[in-house]
Amino acid sequence: MTKHQIEVITSVERRRRWSREEKERLVAATFEPGARVSEIARSASIHVSQLFRWRKELCQISAPSVPQLVPVEVVEALPAPAIPPEPPPVSRPRKKARMVMIELGGRRRLRVESDIDTEDLTRILDVLERR
Repeated sequence: MTKHQIEVITSVERRRRWSREEKERLVAATFEPGARVSEIARSASIHVSQLFRWRKELCQISAPSVPQLVPVEVVEALPAPAIPPEPPPVSRPRKKARMVMIELGGRRRLRVESDIDTEDLTRILDVLERR
């Protein structure tokens, strides 16, 4: 059987006042390598949340509240980088076109190259049909 220390409060105690140095000492102890916040709080007879609150408050105070300004130098605009010209479109070698003869009737014939665009041929045939 192990003995545990028990604290008996016999009267109404006022809140304890912690000096800034005491708070800083306890908070600094929490940043030590291998330190356990719960053990540090227990040794000071305070709750862990109180120690974390002090830690938060002290760390915020040390942080600068004014945003730091960075010096800026205004210079003339740099010239735009040269964009290389686009290569010319690659033209496919044209196959040797063969002539196609279309007999329209009435002794009319039409000679066109074999690679003629179908839309162009359709328009030509439409015109010839109207005559």
